[in-house]
Amino acid sequence: MANIKKRILFVSSEMTPFLNESPVSTISRFLPQAIQEKDNEIRVLVPRFGIINERRNRLHEVVRLSGINISIDDTDNPLLIKVASIPEARMQVYFLDNEDYFHRKFVYTDENNKFFKDNDERVIFFCKGVLETVKKLGWSPDIIHCQGWMTSLIPVYLKTLYKDEPVFKNSKVVYSVFKNEFTENLGKDFAKKATLNEIADKHFETYANGTNQSLQLGGAQHADAVVNCAGKVGADMEKIMKAKPNMVHDNENLGELYSDFYEKLMATAK
Repeated sequence: MANIKKRILFVSSEMTPFLNESPVSTISRFLPQAIQEKDNEIRVLVPRFGIINERRNRLHEVVRLSGINISIDDTDNPLLIKVASIPEARMQVYFLDNEDYFHRKFVYTDENNKFFKDNDERVIFFCKGVLETVKKLGWSPDIIHCQGWMTSLIPVYLKTLYKDEPVFKNSKVVYSVFKNEFTENLGKDFAKKATLNEIADKHFETYANGTNQSLQLGGAQHADAVVNCAGKVGADMEKIMKAKPNMVHDNENLGELYSDFYEKLMATAK
C-alpha cells in the first residue's frame, strides 16, 4: 500500500524517558518516532505528573495555549500546556498540567500505595483537556491513537461531545488495550461525573464501575479500531475487537505495521 502522509495524534498516560519504563511508556516513546520517520506529522500529549522534573527535562509553558478551563462537577480547573523535546528523536511532547491534579510526588498512588481518591477526576480532566488542546492548536488529526487507561474517555467524548467539532470531522480513533494496571476502581460516581452533565448516561454504561477492565472495554467499544497490547484478553474484549478493525502489537517494524494499519483505517472513511 502506498504511503499516504498522515497526521497522527498520540495520547498516552505514560512515556519514557519522563517516567519509568512500562509497556505503555515504552510503546508511547518509540511508536511516535517510528511513525514520524515514515514522513508523517505527529503530536504527542501526556499528563505532566509531579515526578516529572521540569528543569531536568526542560519543560516550558506554551503561553499561546493557556487560558483553557476544564469544568468537572461544577468546578473550573485551569489547564496549563507545557512542552519538552526528545532531541535524539527530534520529537516534541506536550504535557497537560494542573496544580491540584498533578503536582504530587507520585503518579497514581500515594506514599502508602493507596489509589488517589481523585483519580476519577484526573482521568476526566486529562481526556477533555487533550481534546480542548487540539481544538486550540487548530490541528486536525487523521488518527487519534489513545494508549493507557487515562486516555479511555477520549473515544466516547469524540463520538458525543466533540462529534460536530470541525477539527475532528475526519478523525479516526484507535484505542490500545493493555493488561490491567490497577485493581481499585474510580468510585461509584465516576460514570456520572464523566458525562460532564452534557452527555447521556447510556454512553457510559460500559465504564460504570470504574475498574481498569471497564475503562479498557469502554475505550475499545467507542473507538474505531483496537490494538491488542495485552496478549490474552477476555471474552468481552474479544467480542468488541472482532466487530471492528484490530491488530496485535509487535515491537518489530513498528513504522511499517502501524502505518499500514492507519492507512487501512483511513480508507474505510472514504
